[in-house]
Order: sequence, then C-alpha cells, then structure tokens
Amino acid sequence: MRPIRQSKKLQGVRYDVRGPILVEAQRLEAEGHRVLKLNIGNTAPFGFEAPEQILADMMHHLPQSQGYADSQGIWSARTAVMHYYQSRGLREVGVEDIFIGNGVSELISMVLQAFVDDGNEILVPAPDYPLWTGAVTLAGGIPVHYRCDEADDWNPDLADIESKITENTHAIVLINPNNPTGAVYSEETVRALVDIARRHELVVMADEIYEKILFEDAEHHHAATYGGNDVLCLTFSGLSKAYRVCGYRAGWVMISGPKEIATDFLEGLTLIANMRMCANVPAQHAIQTALGGYQSIEELIGPGGRFYEQSMLAHRLLNEIPGVSNVRPRGALYCFPRLDPDVYAIEDDQELVLDLLRAKKILVTHGTGFNWPEPDHFRLVTLPEASVLEEAIGRIADFLATRR
Repeated sequence: MRPIRQSKKLQGVRYDVRGPILVEAQRLEAEGHRVLKLNIGNTAPFGFEAPEQILADMMHHLPQSQGYADSQGIWSARTAVMHYYQSRGLREVGVEDIFIGNGVSELISMVLQAFVDDGNEILVPAPDYPLWTGAVTLAGGIPVHYRCDEADDWNPDLADIESKITENTHAIVLINPNNPTGAVYSEETVRALVDIARRHELVVMADEIYEKILFEDAEHHHAATYGGNDVLCLTFSGLSKAYRVCGYRAGWVMISGPKEIATDFLEGLTLIANMRMCANVPAQHAIQTALGGYQSIEELIGPGGRFYEQSMLAHRLLNEIPGVSNVRPRGALYCFPRLDPDVYAIEDDQELVLDLLRAKKILVTHGTGFNWPEPDHFRLVTLPEASVLEEAIGRIADFLATRR
C-alpha cells in the first residue's frame, strides 16, 4: 500500500517545546515515574488560578455563547481591547482594528498565512518563541534570525538586524518582554527597532503577551506607540499569562499605523478569520472583565509575589551552579541560563536535556529549540513554588556535576 506521508510544507517546521523530549517524558510517566514539567509556561498546574470575576462573567454569559460570533470577535471584547490601547496613547485605534483569536498562537499563524508569500523573509529574534519560526516556515516564508546579545542583557543587536535586511525582507518580529530570555526592552531600543522598520518599509509584528509581567523598575513600551502613521504595526497580546487562563485561549491582534496601504492584506486576514468561523465565544466574554477589572497580576510581580520571588530565586540558584550563568530576567516567566562551553563540552543540547530527564525526572527545553545557534543554553520555567524550584534546580546541579 502507498505510505501516507506528512505534507512537505512541514519540512523544517519544529516546535521543540512540545517535541521529542515531551514524548520521552510521557513514556517515563507511563512507566510510573513522576516528572516535573518545567518546559511550558502553563500557570494552572502550579497553583495559579484565574481571578474569580473572570470565571463568574464567563459562566454568566454561557447561555449567550452557544452560537457563532462575528469572525473578528464579539463587540464587547473588541471594544475593551480598543479602549485598552487608546488609554495607552494609541488614540486612533478603532474596534475594526481588532481581531480576537484562540490565543496569540492562532493569530500568529493566521496573520502569517495572510501576509507571507513563498520565499518572503521575516526577521525573527534568536532566541525566539519557536512558534514564530515554525509559522513563518509553514506559511512558505524564510525566517531570518537576528541575534539578541546576552552580554547586553539580551537586547537585540541592531547592527545584526540591519545587516540581514534584503530587498526580500517584509517584516520584523519583536518579542517584548522576551520569551525565553526575560528581557524587557527600553524605550530607546523599541524606538530603534521601529525606526529600522520605518527606513526599510517593514511591518512590525510585536508579540507582547507578557506585557504585564514586569519586575522591579522594568517598564513595557508598546512598539505601536512609535509606529506613527508610516509603520504598520501588528500588536499581539491576550489573557493567558497575566490573567492565568492559558486554557481559555483568549487573545487578540491590534492593527495600527497606515492601514490604508494594507487594505489588501487586511482583506486576506478577514478571509482567514471567516474561514475559521470565530474564536471561542465563552472566553471572549472574559476579555472585557479582565481588562477593565482589578489587576490581580500586581500582587504577583512585586516583592513578595510568587512570579517575582520565584524568578529571582531561580536566577540566584542557577548562577550558583559552577559553569552556569543566567542574565537576570526583568519580566516573563522563564530563565535562559548558559552552560560555559569551557566547563561543559556539549555537542547536542537536546541529548543533554534528554539525559537530564532520564536521570533526574526534570523536563526543560534545550536552547536550540528556541533557534539559538549554539548548544549551550536551556530554558527553565519559574512557575513552581519556591521549595519545588529549589529541589528541581538542586537536581539539575547534581546532574551537571557529572558533566563538568
């Protein structure tokens, strides 16, 4: 019989956060082992629950959520998102500029399907959230990775960006706060990135899903604020992280800037939105309540709050391991430590984390899974409570002691 093969469109597409290492973890669990999963920023398994008013509002609207909604999203959700950005200085944003999706992940794929032609180049940070690289590739485009500089607190290397722009470059992706590094970019850096887009007539795609998870004096700056009327900006955000509702799948993309030059693209995005009918309707009812209600995230990101304290604890413990260094995260939910190549001779970082998983039952993600070019990093989720983090990083330290 003729073998049934996967589409050739999937060649080169990877998503290692849920890749072969997770398959091995599931095998170990099936054998009866208990695996601590520090590979995905999934808040619920670590005791973080949604604000009660969000649950109540969703349940209240369930009877009205049984049919399809407008493909761009229900009016109350889009209006809430519009007001959110207007209150941050983007006063030209209208309801028609908002698309609601089943999380930012779906919207990234939708936007790139509507935007990318075969062979188009899209600038993507390295390291990146790997969905961006995978979705560009699946859409037929070519992800071109610009380097973020670990020695400069993981800020984008602006000269490297400029050197990689060609006549076939169409957009630049900005992930701020950054996953996996925890970097939060200054106003100067965000302005510079948008200025590069302006000079080269690029679209800015700003992934800002962690915009409310900021530590100490870190301040988030919306890229769209600096786009003016001559840089088209697509701003992605949602409820998953700041409101601890990853499973509800409630996100949005906001379009700002010279929309008059993007009517054809927006027509294509509307077509794709129509084809998937609509986003999850019950979760859309949570958006207005979340954005307009009490911001309980503030209790988690300051001193004494779990997000803050666990992030700082993980940072400190990782730096205490010989041959390991970690840039202090200023936001998000991760650490991205470096293993000194002079101390650890690593040729294959995926094999390293597989060995860690088998030896210590700790699941992390290797750095090359985030399109970092060298096998000398891994990403650790900082969501477990302090005692669990201490134990987990202690196990990692014990494992690394056998590899020095």
